[in-house]
Amino acid sequence: MASEMLVNHQEKAYALLKADADKILKLIKVQMDNLTMPQCPLYEEVLDTQMYGLSREIDFAVRLGLVDETEGKSLLESLERELSALHEASLRK
Repeated sequence: MASEMLVNHQEKAYALLKADADKILKLIKVQMDNLTMPQCPLYEEVLDTQMYGLSREIDFAVRLGLVDETEGKSLLESLERELSALHEASLRK
């Protein structure tokens, strides 16, 4: 019973982190499409703040033992790759 509960908490923690990563991606997409260019200081500040916040959330979940450190780093790296691809695409417009 306790191991099932731990697995449930781990799955929920990862799902919440993934949802936060998806929110960052959507926020940046909207900002790039409608508001500012990637070279804008506001864009960079929002991105840096959001990424820092997510990295702290992941670190906290890892420290609690709810997310494997490798999974957490992988989630952050995946988001960074997606954001980089968005940035590159915006420069080609």
